[in-house]
Amino acid sequence: MFQVFKKLDWFFKHYWKRYIFAIIALMCASALGLIPPKLVGFAIDQIQYETLTKKLLLILVVGYLLLAFIHYTISFLWDYTLFSGAAILERWTRSRLMGHFLNMSPTFFGKYRTGDLMARSTNDLKAISLTAGFGVLTLVDSSMFMLMIVGVMGFTISWKLTVAALIPLPVMAVVMSKYGAAIHARFMKAQTAFGDMNNSVLESIRGVRVIRAFVQEKQDEQRFDDMTRDVYDKNIEVVKIDALFEPTMKILVGLSYTVGLGYGAMLVFENAITLGDLVTFNVYLGMLIWPMFAVGELINILQRGNASLDRVNEVLDYEADVKNAKSPKLVEELSSIDFNEVNFQYPASNIKQLQGFNLHVNKGETIGIVGKTGAGKTTLFKLMLRQFPGIEGSVSYDGVEMERIDIAQLRGWIGYVPQDQIMFSKTIRENIQFGKPDASDQEIYRVMELAHFLDDIKQLPNGLDTQVGESGVTLSGGQKQRVALARAFIKKPEILILDDAMSAVDGKTEAKIIQHLRRERINKTTFIAAHRMSAVMHADQIIVLNEGQILERGTHSELIAQNGWYKAQYDMQQLDEGEVKS
Repeated sequence: MFQVFKKLDWFFKHYWKRYIFAIIALMCASALGLIPPKLVGFAIDQIQYETLTKKLLLILVVGYLLLAFIHYTISFLWDYTLFSGAAILERWTRSRLMGHFLNMSPTFFGKYRTGDLMARSTNDLKAISLTAGFGVLTLVDSSMFMLMIVGVMGFTISWKLTVAALIPLPVMAVVMSKYGAAIHARFMKAQTAFGDMNNSVLESIRGVRVIRAFVQEKQDEQRFDDMTRDVYDKNIEVVKIDALFEPTMKILVGLSYTVGLGYGAMLVFENAITLGDLVTFNVYLGMLIWPMFAVGELINILQRGNASLDRVNEVLDYEADVKNAKSPKLVEELSSIDFNEVNFQYPASNIKQLQGFNLHVNKGETIGIVGKTGAGKTTLFKLMLRQFPGIEGSVSYDGVEMERIDIAQLRGWIGYVPQDQIMFSKTIRENIQFGKPDASDQEIYRVMELAHFLDDIKQLPNGLDTQVGESGVTLSGGQKQRVALARAFIKKPEILILDDAMSAVDGKTEAKIIQHLRRERINKTTFIAAHRMSAVMHADQIIVLNEGQILERGTHSELIAQNGWYKAQYDMQQLDEGEVKS
């Protein structure tokens, strides 16, 4: 049960001063809280023996008020110190998770779904934070505070009465242990179900237009209803155990009260203790209610926190598939890129996506890559970005193997426009500035001209300040592609990768973008993957990929002369364009 504190020792070691102060302050506040019942018992005895004077009463009242003020001040200090520490832990862990996500490769995101990762980053972190705050409080109260009360009861009133009143405690320890094990198992299942539901909601929101187009609203509602029912049922299983804590505590506390009152009254009749001592003893028994409840709360919180911490640590312990070399080599100037007998297959695949791939690219060249769907074009680009491990052969930049180059430097060279453009839920200006955070409006308008987006921006209601909505929902496919192009252009990368990045624009717009590219990308390397041959006709080298192998290579005129796949595809597209024009 206490393993969760050991797992968090890295945090407690770093903030040990904060927690030592909070615990000492908490214990001081608890100790001060033990004085008022003694004052009450003393006052009752003085009343019984008719020795209470006005002066003594005034001293008691003033002392009580002073104790209350000191108790309040110390309680504020431990409360603030302890729970702000829990907030720091939550912030740290959330930052570690975010940094971890950013370092992960696509393999990781294939294993863990977005909704589940969100559940671990929200609900589970709250449970961990509760452990570091309220969990420490209940630990101190259920141990030190309880021992302090028991000690005062035993030393200042009667050990016999104290031992008799605490007989139910061992029973409570056994019962709470059983409850704790059940809470841990059921809470793990509930959190997993919540992660599944989260993922389902994300998929439904992202695919809402597809759901409507296929008239699947009712089915999706039913699927979501089934999942919420499953989450509800699993949480109810947790609540059923949780609900047993309080009545169990009340029964045990009731037994303690019964013993305390019955046996205490006998001791008063026997003059073993005074009436004031009996009243004080029962006040202390009342004060024991919270520490006894705290035992149950402690088990509950620690088991939830332990389960959540295991889920978070499972993600944090996942090692990055792609790591920096221990001593990365700095590449001063990027003059060439070489692929030498490159073979690659995805971890979950049984077939090779690239086989025996060889290519030499000089600085400033434009490389066109064409081929059927699934030929390996996108895979090639992902390897250039070093998104996957397990590459056979070598990919070298300026003669230095990719694995020896710092990942940040490598990706800093590259401007990447993928097939599926990612738009952030911000303004168009902010989406473009993602490529260069300090870019001025003048620079933004310049790259929008290159991406042939100036006419569109004039038609949008707020120009550059137009919100694009979730994943760019307010923009058309062609507009999203051109904003993504502008974002890559503004970076002025050494290597520009366009992965079918103009598939949603018309031929005239594509021709203008290509024209701008040829003018602006002089002495810089460009890779263009496309299904339309018109997008790569100007390239210095054109590669035809088929099942991960280079089927044909050469310039446009050379490939036409080869009379192979490229020429057949080019002729077909020319014929289609002629039919459209006619």
